[in-house]
Parts: sequence; structure tokens; C-alpha cells
Amino acid sequence: MTLLKFFNNLEISDYLSFIGIILTIYVAHYYYKYFTRVNPLPGPFPLPFFGNLLQFFWYDDLKLYFINNHKKYGDIFEVYLGIRRIVLNRPEDIEKLLMPSTKSQYLMRFPYTEGLDEIGMMGKGILANHNLKSWRYNRQFFTQAILAPKFTNEAIDWTNKLFNELEGYWNKLYLKEEIIKENKNVLDFSAWLNRYTNDMIIALTTGERSYTMAGYFNIQGEEKAEHPLAIVDDSEKFVRAFRKHILNVAIFVFLPSFVRHYIPFVKGKTDDLIQNVGFIYDRIDTIVKRRKEEIENTPLDKPLPHDMLTSVITANTPRDINYTKTVGGEALERPMNDIEIRHIMFDAFIGGTDTTANMITFIAYFVAHHPEVKKKLLEEIDRVFQGDKTRPITESDFHSLKYCEAIIKEVSRVHPVANMIARYSQEPDEIAGYKWPAGTMFQINAVTIHRLNSHWEEADKFNPDRWMDKGFEPDKYSFIMFGGGLRVCPGRKLAMIELVCLMALLYRKYDIDLADMNAPLKTKSIGITTCKELLVKIKPRN
Repeated sequence: MTLLKFFNNLEISDYLSFIGIILTIYVAHYYYKYFTRVNPLPGPFPLPFFGNLLQFFWYDDLKLYFINNHKKYGDIFEVYLGIRRIVLNRPEDIEKLLMPSTKSQYLMRFPYTEGLDEIGMMGKGILANHNLKSWRYNRQFFTQAILAPKFTNEAIDWTNKLFNELEGYWNKLYLKEEIIKENKNVLDFSAWLNRYTNDMIIALTTGERSYTMAGYFNIQGEEKAEHPLAIVDDSEKFVRAFRKHILNVAIFVFLPSFVRHYIPFVKGKTDDLIQNVGFIYDRIDTIVKRRKEEIENTPLDKPLPHDMLTSVITANTPRDINYTKTVGGEALERPMNDIEIRHIMFDAFIGGTDTTANMITFIAYFVAHHPEVKKKLLEEIDRVFQGDKTRPITESDFHSLKYCEAIIKEVSRVHPVANMIARYSQEPDEIAGYKWPAGTMFQINAVTIHRLNSHWEEADKFNPDRWMDKGFEPDKYSFIMFGGGLRVCPGRKLAMIELVCLMALLYRKYDIDLADMNAPLKTKSIGITTCKELLVKIKPRN
């Protein structure tokens, strides 16, 4: 009661003074920790609550922000985005972080992150899973599904099917003779390829169709796709929710809880994103439930589809032909539960959509700017297909298209989609000449590593031929297109199949030129680098 009377007798000025004292203590403590930190490195000066977020928001592009910090502070610097991050820019400094060994202490991409836990991503799936036991279990069945020969065949089949659908839309919108003569054969390549890869990854992972290409076709003119409008709109809603999540998930990584929930504008966005990810989870759960019922109603002597969802549902069940007893010495004699399946699918959607779509968009941009590369690309495609512009592409074709693969690698070198790779230390260690405590967060800057003159001949030159030289191998850890170590991208084989096959299908039949050769490549980088728009002119090849 005495305490209550005390607070009742306080004036507003007393409350303000009390808040001021608390803030002063917090700021003093914040900067005490900052100025007494281990291994003080150069880097932008952080602010209480926000760290370096305000400087990052000024650039509004993570890739550009790190490039400029590298120019200003050198090969090793620090930034405060959510937590202290040590940014490494030399291959020789990252060897331990990407060591492909089960004994590596850098198997975690992130520490426990309260923001990611808030949206249900911590300790689940593969991409952001900090629970190593759970990660190993999930990775085993993800890899088992995606590396199966039948899954490879399925990927190539879907590439052909969906490309035929894409061609149908393009024929109606851009490839009629009168449209080409009137110079109206201009399309947003980025928008179309985003929808193509969305439909592709959903078909491969769930075995069900998505119709976002049809949805985009429906808004280009008066003619509508043959698919029912309700189904098309449903696909669009699902994929828009995923894109919204991918483009904004950094809020839950970089922003502290106080900012997310008490700063008015940010709070509204946070609440909206939480609702959005809940919608995604509900939709995936519905798909999983439907597939489980289909499997239960299929006799044991009847074959099942080869999509990823079927594979992870049947893992360690009587249906599983690849029954896995142990992983890393631990018994795994159980099937995956519904939450594990949900997040395997969730990660497959995230990892397989924007990365591939943006990569093929960047390829179109660089090929258009290098006629000598385009000439060699067309020569290889014509040699493999012998002038046949309509037959389905095969796995044998995929293995024959070496110059296509070289172009993909070179585009990824000079303009990587995944420009930052994160690793978190579990034990004290020496990295880049400094001794670090356990719990240090490292960021590997692929953008600078891929262009170091010390490791690449004519590093700034776009030259796919370098990959065609017999015996050529980049210096160790100087090319990290898919990351490295045991947490290397598990979908890298699928990504290369999609990219090579799609390049061949596009360029064997069409001339693809930029609408404006002088226009810069419009990109935005948060977690990955995305293309906002790429206008191209398209017409049939003679």
C-alpha cells in the first residue's frame, strides 16, 4: 500500500525523469559492452536499440550496404544488424566455416533468433534450423527425396510441360506476326520467369498444379487462360503470400522485439507478416493432409507419385524403399511428423522459387550484353538439338550442355543471387587472425570473394570460357555459388537442372534481346538479390 501511495503521489515530470534514468542506464550499458567488445573491428558506429539498421535502411539494399562497407573498412569488418556480425571477404578466412566435416563446429547458420521463433521457423526444417539433431534428421529425408533418379526425371518432365504452357501464353500475347511488326513484343522477363519457377517448384514438391503463369496471363489482356478462375486466383494468393514472406523475413532477423512490437508503423507490418505466415502454414498443412489421405487410400502394390511431399510422408514407413535406420549414429526408426513435413515443404518453396527465377533473369541480361557469348550458346544448343526446336529436352541433353553450365557459373560469379552466407560458432576458435569466443556470428560476403583479383584472372570481366578450360578449378573457397560445408544448398542439383534445361528451351527457339540495352539491371537485395523488372523483346529464331 505504501508503494501504491508513492506512485500515486508522483507527477508526470517524475515519471519522465524515471524513464530518462532507465534509458540512460540502458545506453550506458549498451556502449560499455560495445567499447569493451572482443576484437574491436572497423565498421559503422551502432546506435542503441537499432544498431546499424538506420544506415542499412538508408541504402535500402543489403548487397550495396555490404559492398560499400567493404570499400570503406576493408576485408574484415563488423556490423550490428540484430546482433554483432563479423563480415569476411577473403577465401582464406572462410575455410573453417565451410569445412565439409561432421566435426565442424560451424553447422549452424544462425543462433536462436527470437524473431524467427515468433514466426515458427526456429528449430524446424533445414534453412534456419539451429537444432542440429532436428536439422540432420530433416536434411536426410530432404536429400533422399531430391537426389532420387526418379525425382530428376520428374524435374525434367515438368520443365518441358510448364515451358509448353509458357509458350502458349507467349504465342498469344507477343509472338503473333502483327505484334512483332508493331514492335509490341516486349515482356517483363522477370515477372514471367518468377511465375514459371513458382509453378515448377510447387509441382515438384507437392505433385499438385499451381497456376500463377495463368494468373499473370489473365491480367495481360482481355483473353483469359483455360483454367478455372477460382483455381488460378487461389494459386496467386498462395504464391503472393510466399513472396511477401521471402521479401520481409529479414524484419524478424534484424529488428529487435521492442522495435517490431512497439514502433507504430513497424508493429502494423509485423502483425501483418505474422498473419501472412500463418496463412502459408495452414495451406501447407491442408496439402499435406490431402496427400496423406491419398496415400492411405492407395493399395500397397500400386505405385505412388515421385514428388517430394510423397517421399517425406512415406519416409520410414512400409512404403519407403530407402528405409533409413540411422543418421550420424542416431536411430531414426520413425516417420516424419506433420510439423516436420510442413517445414520441409516450406523450405523447399523458399529455396526453389526466387533463387532460380532471378538467376535465369540475370543470365538473360548478361547474355544480351555479350554477343560473343550468345553466339557460342546458340552454337552449342543447335549442335545438341540438331535444329529440332520442339522435342522435349532429356537428361542426356542436360549433361551435354556444358557451355550453358559455364554461363550459369559465370553469371553467379559476377552477380550472385545468394550474396551472403551466415555461419555461427559453437566453440571458441581463431578466424581471420583473431581469437573469437563461442557464439560469434560470421557473414561471408560472396559478392567480394567472387571478384577478387588475387583469385580470378580478369576478375571483373564476364567470361564463361574460363569454365571451359580443361582442368580449370577455381581457388579453394573463391567460388561459393551454393555455399559450402555440410550446409551447402541441398537443392543445387535441381537448380542446375532447371537452369540448364530452361536456357536450352528458351534460346533454341527464341531471340531474346533487351528492350533497352542502356537500362541498368534493376535489383533489390535483402536475403537474396532479386530482379524487380527486366524488359525484353522476344521473337522466334530464324
